[in-house]
This record gives sequence, C-alpha cells and structure tokens, in this order.
Amino acid sequence: MKNGIFQTKFKAKHMIKRNMKKILVMLSMALLTGLSANAQRIAYVDVNTILESIPEYQSAQQELEKLASAWRQEIAQEYDKIKGLYNRYQAEQVLLSDEARKQREDEIMEKEKEVRDLQKDRFGPEGELFKRRQELVRPIQDKVYGAIEEYATERGYDFIFDKSGSAGMIFTNPQYDKTSDIMDKLK
Repeated sequence: MKNGIFQTKFKAKHMIKRNMKKILVMLSMALLTGLSANAQRIAYVDVNTILESIPEYQSAQQELEKLASAWRQEIAQEYDKIKGLYNRYQAEQVLLSDEARKQREDEIMEKEKEVRDLQKDRFGPEGELFKRRQELVRPIQDKVYGAIEEYATERGYDFIFDKSGSAGMIFTNPQYDKTSDIMDKLK
C-alpha cells in the first residue's frame, strides 16, 4: 500500500515537473521571439552540473543520504515489529476474548500510526530531512545563484535560464519585469 502511494505521488510529481518544463520552454520561446528585436542577451547554465562540481555539495548530499538511509532502516525495523505483533495476534486470535482481541487490534493500529507519524516527521514536506537539506544545501545554492547573478551583471546578460529545469529563470534584468504594468492593467 505504501509503495502504491509513493508511486502515485512520484508519478504526479514527475508529471508536474514535466509540465513545468514544457511551460518554461514555451515561455522561453515566446520570450526569445518577442525580445530578439531588442537584442537582449540571453544565456543558460546547468545548475545541477555546477552543484555536482562543488565538493561541499557532494559531501552534503552524502550526509543527507546517510541520514535518510538510517531513518529508512529504523522505520523498516518498526514495521517489522508491527508485522510480528500482527502475526502473533493472528496466531492467538482464536484464544483471545473479544475484549483482548480489541485491545490487541488497537495496540497494532496505534503502533502503525506512530510509525506513520515518525515517517512523516522524518520525510514529510516539512520533516527533518527537508530541514536538514535546507541547512546544508541552501547556502551552497545561494552561493551558486549569487555567482550567476554576478556573472550576468558583469557580462551584460539580461536573462539566464537553468538548463536542468530545476529553477527555470535564475537571473533577470529588473528592467524587463512588467509585473506592475500587468497589475495596473487589471485595476
């Protein structure tokens, strides 16, 4: 059951990511077509390749994988304990009174809930792994984005896109931001 949920979430996430890439490509094409008359300077970089070349990023990724692996193992052990409780319950079920049976079922369900909560606390969207990733990886990403922005400013680029698709547009010249114009038009 948990594999099915994971696969469904993975497929949904993958489809969203693929659709976002298509939208970014279409926006890029429209942007390139619309702006080519004004000769804006546009470039792209592969942020993943840049990050993978940084030793601090590699060690952060290794630390995160080690932590996640230990937590996955801990959770698997807890599920094994629950399976043992359930097997013992199945074997003794006929000998138990209705009250004892209900107590055992409640105990098993409570253990399952505890493990699911642990899993959520560790791997959920706001879980410990996410927070740890923010602590370790965010400063490195900020450093990379800062270098890209500095490079763009020094070389006169107006737009820089991320080829890997993880961030889309990572640098834009504020002169081309027309957000307030559109907001004014909507008033």
